[in-house]
Amino acid sequence: MTDQERERFDGLVERVLASLPEEILAIFDEAPLLVDDEPEARVLREFGMDPESAQDRASLCGLHTGVPITERSVEADGVLPSQVHIYRLGIISESGGWDDEDEVLEQIRITILHELGHEFGLDEDDLAELGYG
Repeated sequence: MTDQERERFDGLVERVLASLPEEILAIFDEAPLLVDDEPEARVLREFGMDPESAQDRASLCGLHTGVPITERSVEADGVLPSQVHIYRLGIISESGGWDDEDEVLEQIRITILHELGHEFGLDEDDLAELGYG
């Protein structure tokens, strides 16, 4: 991925974030949004994917890490905060490339909202039912 493509993608992320309500943006104070080109090799291996495979590296659009709000306890000590990760290569691949920038924009939006759904304890079936699957 080139620096120019990163800048273009990150500009679209900014557009998506600017369109979200303040209540949604406030969640990022507790669960920061991280934008990377692709998942770390460790993450891919955890999902049974091959970190050497270009197809596998571009197949994951996002990831929620941490403990969802619905599962947190005041007794939990030393638990790292949740994070929302989105991956440029996966989102661009899912969108069919850069040919339709509106599609990339929409996939960024869907991915961010999907991963935020996990922060609130929603599983894949719940998110699919809501249109964020």
